[in-house]
Amino acid sequence: MARKNWLFVLMAALIAATLVAGCAAPPAQQAAKKKKVGFSVFDMQYGFFQEMEKGTREAAEKAGYDYVLVDQKSSESTMVSATQDLINQGIDALIISPFRPDAMGPLVDAAKKKGIPVVVDDIGGGGTAYDVIVISNNAEGGAMAADQMDKLIKANGSPSKKVAVITNNPDAVYAWQRNVNFEKRIKELGYEVVASLNGSSQQEKGYSLAKDILAANPDVAGIFTANDPMGVGAAQAIADSGKSGVKDVVVIGFNADEIALKAIKDGTMAATIQQIPYDMGKMTVELATKLMNKEKLKYDKEAEREIYVPVKLITLDNVDALLKK
Repeated sequence: MARKNWLFVLMAALIAATLVAGCAAPPAQQAAKKKKVGFSVFDMQYGFFQEMEKGTREAAEKAGYDYVLVDQKSSESTMVSATQDLINQGIDALIISPFRPDAMGPLVDAAKKKGIPVVVDDIGGGGTAYDVIVISNNAEGGAMAADQMDKLIKANGSPSKKVAVITNNPDAVYAWQRNVNFEKRIKELGYEVVASLNGSSQQEKGYSLAKDILAANPDVAGIFTANDPMGVGAAQAIADSGKSGVKDVVVIGFNADEIALKAIKDGTMAATIQQIPYDMGKMTVELATKLMNKEKLKYDKEAEREIYVPVKLITLDNVDALLKK
């Protein structure tokens, strides 16, 4: 009888153990740790980076990641400290649109030591060991702006072959291609570039430099600006001189920021080249996902690890589709 009782207890214990084991999920079925993506953005005061951040955030949230944003506020020291803080938080991927690409080296090195992939969004990589950089096709955009300026100057009936350029900072190496390729193409079309001046991406500088250009070259037929705030500033300077930024001095910007779209609609600015920062932000998350999953990337330019996003010409004919209601 005692033996039967012992067997009964043993069988009951085995059944209980089986039930407990069945309730416990095997390691493969246990919830994986939620991944965290950090985005260090150039400056959220600009519409371009607001759209870029929106695309990044929405893609990260859709992928189920935790998302952390820091704003560099156009400051090198803030870029370094805030981005280092992201790395120290234990993020699984770093996305950065750097204010100063040439100051990124220690940040990329710190991320790499922790096995964190680095995706650069626009501006430049500073010669660092980033994994991939997403950029607009700036070279194509510069040439596109030159072709449109030639078309409009001819349509205006202007005999002048003088144009000017208001550039961004040379350390924005990818955006710099806009200036280079605009000047190359416009010269091929028979124009003289009478001024090429750095506007530091600022609307106020675009205004003051355009005034200087007009004073030195009253017959200038067009001004290309490497971003839209400078373009809007230049258009205002032209308007203040009693001329039109469409019919007298053709102003073409770059980015398709809201301020430029409104200026085109109002007839004070001729055109802009549209970057699509929302799509750029979305793409950076897709690339970060592949890198976190140890997948190999396919580049448009292998040596520099570049992936391009197309650009588009925006004029009065198609601006309404982009204007916010």
